[in-house]
Amino acid sequence: MNRAIGNAQHIVLPEGTEERTIQAADIILAKKAAKITLIGNPDEIHSLAAKFQLKNIEQATILDPENYAKYDEYVNLLVELRKAKGMTLEQAQKLAKDPLYIGSLMIKSGDADGEVAGARNTTGNVLRPALQIVKTKPGTSVVSGALFLFSNSPYGENGLVLMADLAVTPNPTAKELAEIAVNSGHTARVIGGFEPKIAMLSFSTKGSAKHELVDKVVEATRLAQEMAPDMQIDGELQADAALVPSVGESKAPGSQVAGHANVLVFPDLQAGNIGYKLVQRLGNAEAIGPVLQGMGAPINDLSRGCSINDIVQMIAITANQAIGLKQAK
Repeated sequence: MNRAIGNAQHIVLPEGTEERTIQAADIILAKKAAKITLIGNPDEIHSLAAKFQLKNIEQATILDPENYAKYDEYVNLLVELRKAKGMTLEQAQKLAKDPLYIGSLMIKSGDADGEVAGARNTTGNVLRPALQIVKTKPGTSVVSGALFLFSNSPYGENGLVLMADLAVTPNPTAKELAEIAVNSGHTARVIGGFEPKIAMLSFSTKGSAKHELVDKVVEATRLAQEMAPDMQIDGELQADAALVPSVGESKAPGSQVAGHANVLVFPDLQAGNIGYKLVQRLGNAEAIGPVLQGMGAPINDLSRGCSINDIVQMIAITANQAIGLKQAK
């Protein structure tokens, strides 16, 4: 949050008439942690601001999807981007009034730095325009979801662990798994503020079991190490070998990651999603995210059950991603 306050980025909120979203926007504006554009009917937004006695919404830019200055420009951009897929002018004119498409078009045009949505829409609805318009970042073929988990455990980065992929890609290939690992390392640096020690998880540690599922993790580890030689990445490792120093030393002696991992990369979505929910519920860990990784610009999807604070945190995270992307350039 402090980093966001010092480097105010422009974040667009397509669900500007959603009650939790507008209250979160008011908090962010009060902190001056981002510039905000709310997409939605202006009268409805002003009515909600009055209902919740929000004092800072007047600082936001309000974009009416039915009538805004750049409508024709965005229509033409959408046709150009999607003409190979058969996009017609009529289709583009309709989609350019959809807040989720407008948000992605703003980012593609350089009119916003990032987007947060999903309090009202499904993940599919949020990702569809993002993948069509903003697309994945150069050199990345897969989008993934990373989650920060905080607990009182002695493991990870003083109880903080980043886990991926927990939200998007059901069964990644070895190459995709390697990309997820590297993108997770960047997320740890940009948002977590710590140097990643990335464990490629499996039910095997350093050849203790033989199976094609293990082979995929071994290959993904090799590829990830080639992609990011500046990161500490090791595998294949069982979860205890990744986290517990004594087990890591026993099962993977000489590894810089084993026993000290702060980034856990799961072999598939089933393992990741089940694993983090067990940690969250049984370990009483606080979960923040998922943070979408691999996009050409920061676009993050909320749970429809999210709280106001969840949205505030995600806007700050999105701002941090935007800052990191600009620094990388």
